Amino acid sequence: MEIRSVKLSEIKSNPNNPRIIKDDKFKKLVKSIQEFPKMLEIRPIVVNANMIVLGGNMRLKACKEAGLKEVPVIFADDLTEDEQKQFIIKDNVGFGEWDWDMIANEWDTEQIEEWGLDLPFDAKIDDMEDGETLDFEQSVQLIPPKEYILVMADPNSEEWEDLKNVLKLKMVRRGGYKEGSSFDAISLERVLNWVDFKNRYADSNTK
Repeated sequence: MEIRSVKLSEIKSNPNNPRIIKDDKFKKLVKSIQEFPKMLEIRPIVVNANMIVLGGNMRLKACKEAGLKEVPVIFADDLTEDEQKQFIIKDNVGFGEWDWDMIANEWDTEQIEEWGLDLPFDAKIDDMEDGETLDFEQSVQLIPPKEYILVMADPNSEEWEDLKNVLKLKMVRRGGYKEGSSFDAISLERVLNWVDFKNRYADSNTK
């Protein structure tokens, strides 16, 4: 398979593409391409021998909106028709799941949303600032489904200090940036899964 840069005008959208993108998501994709065009080199659009897109129809549309003239493409010209159909579906299947606890504790959730990732409401709650409010729709469904509770205490209160000690809350690095970088940030962990909570609480009661 070959990779090279080609003019956008030479690439054809796939009329049988089963994926769609809504307005807000599309705007975020366009912005993402404008801010991080190297992503297209790391993950090129995939076309067949007839220059029809097999993977990256939404990126192609966003590249045009962003005003690009050329993009890197991979020529998958050795695939059979059946393999092309398989690729179109499998390229868009998400087999893994996000670790939302890690996202909430170690990443900048506001920035992640700007990058296009939809956060579940429990992650948004954890990232709220003092005095900030969050509107909930009725019967909201968390994705992936989770049950949760929110424990609150006044800042700098004895209850807050007790809570930190009992649960052994530690400082964690947010955002995934390297230590010492200009984007480096440290904050107290705010989300615990049930196993961690149970073990930490049990340990505090044995002392």
